[in-house]
Amino acid sequence: MPSAPPTSTFATLLDATRAALADPGDTKQAFRIADALSFDTPARLARRMRASPTGGPLLARRDDLLPVLCDRARLEAMPEDSLGRAYLRFLDSEGITAAGLVQASMDGVDATTVDGLDPDVRWMRERMRDTHDLWHTVTGYRGDLLGEASLLAFTFAQTGHPGVGFLAGLGLVLGNLPGARRLVTRGFLRGRRARWLPGVDWLALLPRPLDEVRRELGIDEPPAYEPVRERTPWLARRLRARRTSVQAAAALHPA
Repeated sequence: MPSAPPTSTFATLLDATRAALADPGDTKQAFRIADALSFDTPARLARRMRASPTGGPLLARRDDLLPVLCDRARLEAMPEDSLGRAYLRFLDSEGITAAGLVQASMDGVDATTVDGLDPDVRWMRERMRDTHDLWHTVTGYRGDLLGEASLLAFTFAQTGHPGVGFLAGLGLVLGNLPGARRLVTRGFLRGRRARWLPGVDWLALLPRPLDEVRRELGIDEPPAYEPVRERTPWLARRLRARRTSVQAAAALHPA
């Protein structure tokens, strides 16, 4: 069981949570929160990766997906029904890029904490970051508040990462609308039923039909839901109340 975070980590967590409440779209705050509550998760995932029949070889050869995910021409050349093309459509629909996610992670995490990591652990952290939007694509969750919360619940079921679990709960609070709890809970259950996605050879799956990939990974049909992207008056009131609670906690635990 992870020990309680030190005071400096708790201060970072509070600051990042305040910022996330003020702007739920600020991706770097998600990286700050996840990093503050990561404990030994990356090392644990790396150990599991080494023992995985499919993940072990990927780790051994330091499989690098990022250049492929940034290669638009290569993705566009894949079949229309492929995972690669579906991934590209997801990026375009959300107005994001694989490189942009890398930059957000660099902005949100102290480089000195990453530079000294074991090479396998560092590769595992980067692998999870780079495949995040592939997970969006195969699960069918959009990049809105409810979609992110549901995917984070899915990811928490797969990895047991405390920071990811915290973010899933935060996303549920921010998008707490009718049906949200059911959607996020289903995300967790889908993650429990699916194959272990960190050990998947995504490069081999990219050209294959998305429906076929989902079946192979044990992922059922994407749920239908209404994305929540804007702050409704109800959500604005909820955010103000949550900010007040976080500020009170910060006063009790000063940096």
